[in-house]
Amino acid sequence: MVETLERALGDRSAEGEAAEVLVGTALNDDDPEFVERWCVQVGMRAVSGSPLLGLAGLCLGHTARRFGRLSDDALALAELLAVRAEADPTDVDGRAVDGYDDVRSFLHLW
Repeated sequence: MVETLERALGDRSAEGEAAEVLVGTALNDDDPEFVERWCVQVGMRAVSGSPLLGLAGLCLGHTARRFGRLSDDALALAELLAVRAEADPTDVDGRAVDGYDDVRSFLHLW
């Protein structure tokens, strides 16, 4: 999993496989710190326009739903990705907005 994500962060041709791995991890891995760490890594390191950016935001929403918590850094990133998606969907796709909605809902931040 780590190798796949690292490869995709340096080679955009590997993004499809990395997307599957990131979602699978967010939905199935039982280590909340590990899941969050990789969502944050992807959300901070993927290049503008990468589908991994919106997906990282969505997966932070999955993480909030599954574990009921996120670190302050993860919360800030989820919000930032959503703001970027709303400002320019060619930068970050709309899944980041959906993820941030989930974060706010499941962590009761409304």
